[in-house]
Amino acid sequence: MQSEGDKDKGAKIGLFWLLLAMLAVAILVLGIFSKIFPTKSSAVQYIQQYFWIGVYAFVLLVIAKLLNKLILRKMDSVAKMKGARFDQTRFAIAKNIISAAIYATAFIIIMRLVPGLEDITFSLLAGAGIAAIVIGFAAKDVASNLLAGIFIAIFQPFRVGDRIYFNNTYGKVEDITLRHTIIKTWENQRVVVPNAKISETTIINYSLGEEKCIETVNMPISYDSDIDKAKKIMIEEAKKHPSFAELSGDAELLKKKETVKVRVVDIAESAIILRLYFWAKDKPTGFRMACDLRESIKKRFDKEGIEIPYPYRTIVHKDSKTKKRSKKK
Repeated sequence: MQSEGDKDKGAKIGLFWLLLAMLAVAILVLGIFSKIFPTKSSAVQYIQQYFWIGVYAFVLLVIAKLLNKLILRKMDSVAKMKGARFDQTRFAIAKNIISAAIYATAFIIIMRLVPGLEDITFSLLAGAGIAAIVIGFAAKDVASNLLAGIFIAIFQPFRVGDRIYFNNTYGKVEDITLRHTIIKTWENQRVVVPNAKISETTIINYSLGEEKCIETVNMPISYDSDIDKAKKIMIEEAKKHPSFAELSGDAELLKKKETVKVRVVDIAESAIILRLYFWAKDKPTGFRMACDLRESIKKRFDKEGIEIPYPYRTIVHKDSKTKKRSKKK
């Protein structure tokens, strides 16, 4: 069954060809009439002249339509052969530019065919630069978003389907248009970001290269606790997690073939801070694992006698201290 979009597209194509057919029939009737009833009347000659202009215009529109369809079909076939995810963004922008160029060229040629419009055509071309400058100043934000959208499609800092972290928002890139980027967040919300803004801001692309990543969990222990025992518990809890996978990679924080490790990262005021490093297949999995591990490690610490301390404060009263000094004197 055809979707609603396919039906609408088919209806538009059918309407286009119907209008062209009606135009061709009308021009053909006028041409036949002028041939059957030849006359030197200026009105009839005027009709004949525009008859041929109409024929040329019809042929040009048909050629433009077929050429546009042929080029776009060829681009689609190339995109399918490559099979890259970014094709739908890159080729969509290229299609729009090529289609506009083809029909603009056909429109200029048709205007050149009409008597008296030659000078207007040159004026339009000459004034295009000035008009572009005026429009650029009037719609600076729109123009910057359009340019940013083109640059995103060309240089691909992120693609449709990539998982990115942007402006305290983690999500999946759902769509990229010439004006904005749509990000689907963890909360199933859609964040619409202007392309100019996202191009000027640093983003983290978790899908660039590979999606597996290193996640961390910090756990404080008291100075009286056994560090080696606490490390062992943290590693065991990580390996017991259902989402733990024997992943490894060449990273600075974990050596090659290391899947999990615990390090002492700080000697704080009232605790020793242990940090658990482990591989996760992607960022969402790593986030869920970190939340689960904080709970399971806390319960295991309680069971094994590993203390998670809270800050201690010793309060000295100044008055009592002063009295003691005075008694000594």
